[in-house]
Amino acid sequence: MFTGIIEDIGRVDNITQSENENTYTIEVSKIDTNELKIGESIAVNGACLTVISIEGSKFKVEASHETLDKTNLSNLRINSNVNLERALKVSDRLGGHIVTGHIDGVAVVEEVRPVGESMEFYFKVPDGLKKYFINKGSVAVDGISLTVNEVIDDKFSVNIIPHTQVETIIADLVAGDEVNIECDILGKYVEKLLNTDS
Repeated sequence: MFTGIIEDIGRVDNITQSENENTYTIEVSKIDTNELKIGESIAVNGACLTVISIEGSKFKVEASHETLDKTNLSNLRINSNVNLERALKVSDRLGGHIVTGHIDGVAVVEEVRPVGESMEFYFKVPDGLKKYFINKGSVAVDGISLTVNEVIDDKFSVNIIPHTQVETIIADLVAGDEVNIECDILGKYVEKLLNTDS
């Protein structure tokens, strides 16, 4: 479980590809790797992955075929930057919203507009996901907990303040880029309950 508050921007140091999965070596700058444990969960661009080894300021995670198919992780290259968040502690403040690290789909950046010192992003989502978006609702974009500004058909917009631009990789996005989307889990539970006969 995560909150969508990014702890660090990691750099992909190495990628090992096999037939069904990729192994990523990621170098960190803020996260203390002495506090990481093999087997713990870490969100990489919002996707919950498992730490399989740690060496110095680097750790390795594996992404299965299913994860590569459902996320933008297959687009990563050596020196790509990624958003990182360690799993939530029970004692932590829930600064963002409840994020599971289970990606619902990939959205595409349609437009980026400057608004004062902030940036306004417009994303186009797959048809099956647009029902989960409401004005002023929550969404995780590449693992970042954000508030939806506006929903127009299959698009939604978010406002990115200067702090978020500096502390995450979102300011590097341009039109055409793909991002991982996790919809608010509360909406998915409500949908399930309303569609249950018993």
